[in-house]
Amino acid sequence: MSGTTIPRLIDDAAERFGDHEAFVDGDQRWTYAGYRERIHAAARALMAHGIQSGDCVAVWAPNTAEWAVAALGVHCAGATLIPINTRFRGREAGDLLDRTSAKVLFTVTDFLDTDYVALLNDVGAGSGLEETVILRGTVPEGCTSWDGFLEAAAIVDDADRAARSAAVGPDDPCHVMFTSGTTGAPKGAILRHGAICRAYRSWSDVIGLRQDDRYLVVNPFFHAFGLNAGILACLLTGATLVPHPVFDVPSVMARVAQERISMLPGPPAIYQTILNHPDLAGLDMSSLRLAVTGAAPVPVPLVHAMGDTLGFETVITGYGLTEASGIATMCRHDDPPEVISGSSGRAIDDVEVLVVDADGDEVPRGEPGEVVVRGYNVMAGYLDDPDQTAEAVDADGWLHTGDIGVMDAAGYLDITDRLKDMFINGGFNVYPAEVESLLLAHPDIAQVAVVGVPDERLGEVGMAFVVATSGTLPDPADLVAWARTEMANYKAPRRFEVVDALPVNASGKVLKYELRKRARSAQGA
Repeated sequence: MSGTTIPRLIDDAAERFGDHEAFVDGDQRWTYAGYRERIHAAARALMAHGIQSGDCVAVWAPNTAEWAVAALGVHCAGATLIPINTRFRGREAGDLLDRTSAKVLFTVTDFLDTDYVALLNDVGAGSGLEETVILRGTVPEGCTSWDGFLEAAAIVDDADRAARSAAVGPDDPCHVMFTSGTTGAPKGAILRHGAICRAYRSWSDVIGLRQDDRYLVVNPFFHAFGLNAGILACLLTGATLVPHPVFDVPSVMARVAQERISMLPGPPAIYQTILNHPDLAGLDMSSLRLAVTGAAPVPVPLVHAMGDTLGFETVITGYGLTEASGIATMCRHDDPPEVISGSSGRAIDDVEVLVVDADGDEVPRGEPGEVVVRGYNVMAGYLDDPDQTAEAVDADGWLHTGDIGVMDAAGYLDITDRLKDMFINGGFNVYPAEVESLLLAHPDIAQVAVVGVPDERLGEVGMAFVVATSGTLPDPADLVAWARTEMANYKAPRRFEVVDALPVNASGKVLKYELRKRARSAQGA
C-alpha cells in the first residue's frame, strides 16, 4: 500500500465492493459504487470552483455523510484537507484558515445550536476564503448550499477529474492535522497519502476489520482516528460506515441495536458505562465483536466483561500521535487480557519504537524513558515551521513524542507519563501553553499559568493562575465564562485564581509543579 493514494483507494473500493453498503447516515444509504460517484462529483465541483492541485480546503463540521464526501472529494481534486475541530471557537478556526490559506470551507450552521459561520463573522475571521459551503443547516447570505455547490460538477468532465486524481502521488500531502502546540499555537502535522494508506491497512489487518463489519464511528472525523481509522479503514476493508455525530451512551446503544453494529471503538469508560446501563438487558447488543480502545488504563476485569457480557471477540489497545499518522504500537488479537490491560502493544510492521534517555540512547528494557518513533508513518513535518519540525524529528528520523514509557522484553510499550505539561480532558489533549496564549487576549490578564488538576468525570481539567493587569481585579467566575466563549470547551479552564505573582525559578521560568501542588491542595481542602 506504500504506493497507494486516497483517490486510488476510492476507485479500488468501488471496484472491489461495488454493491456492498458503504455508508449509512439516517435515510442516506449508499453502496460503494454510489459513494464513489458522490465523491467524484464533489471533486469536479471543487475544480469548477477553481480549486487547483495543492490548494487547501477545510471541513469544520460534525460526523455526517456530507463530511466524508466533501473530504474525499478534496483528495480526488488533488487538494489538501484541513480538518477543523468542532469544539473550536471562531478565533481558533480562523487562525487555521489563515495559516493554511484555505480557499473553501465546508461547514454547518446548526450543530448543537452552534452556527460556525456566525462564529467566524463575530471575530472577523475567514476573510481569505473564496467560498463557504453549508453542508447542513440554513444558508447565510454570501454562502453556498451543498446542493448548489454540487451543481457546478456538471461543467467539469470526469476525464479531467480522473487526470487530476491520477496526478496525486504517494508522497503528496493528504491532510494537515493540527495538534495543539506546546509553544502557544497549534502545529499542523503534514501527513502523506502513501503513509496513511499503508498505516491503516496495517491497522485494519491487526484488528481484523472486514467487509461484513458495521462500524459505528464515534470518534470525530476531524481527529486522526475518526478520519484515518474510520473513513479510510472502511474504504480499505469494505466495512459499512455508520457515523455518530454526538456521543452519548444511550444513543450509541440504540444505534448498535438498530444497525447491528459490530465494530465499536472508544475509551474504556464507554464500555463500562454500557455494562452498567439499566437498559442493557432490553437491547440486543449481540452484533458486537470488535473493540479498539485506549487513552486510559483498561482494567483486566473490564476486558473480561466486554467479552463475557457484551460479546466482544476482540479487544485491541494501541498508542499513536498525530505526528506518527495516529498509529505507532498496537496489541494483537491473540494477546491475553493482562497484556491488553497493561500495555499499548508493540510496534506495527516496518515501524521502529524505542525508549531512550536524554542523550537519545536506548534505555534497558523495563526502565522509563522518552518514547521515540521512526518509520514511514512519521509526518513530513510541521506546516511552515522548520524549527519545530527539527525539534520534533531528529537528524536520524526519530520522532520525539514527549511521552514517557517503559518497554518490556517482548517489545510491548506502557505509557507512564508525559515530558511536557499536556493533560487530557475528556479524551482531548490540552496544551497549557496554547491555552495561556488565548487567555492573554483578555485585557485584565497580565500573566497566566495553566495546569491540569484531577477531575473524577473528565480525568483532568484546567486551572489558571492569573496575575491581573494593573488597576484591575477580575472576577474568576467572569474569567471562566469568557474562556468558554473564546476557546474550545475542553481547553477552557474550569477554575481561575487571581494571584499577586507566579512562582518562578532563578531564570524566570514558571514553576508549574508548585502550582499543581497548590491546586491539588485547594481541591483537598
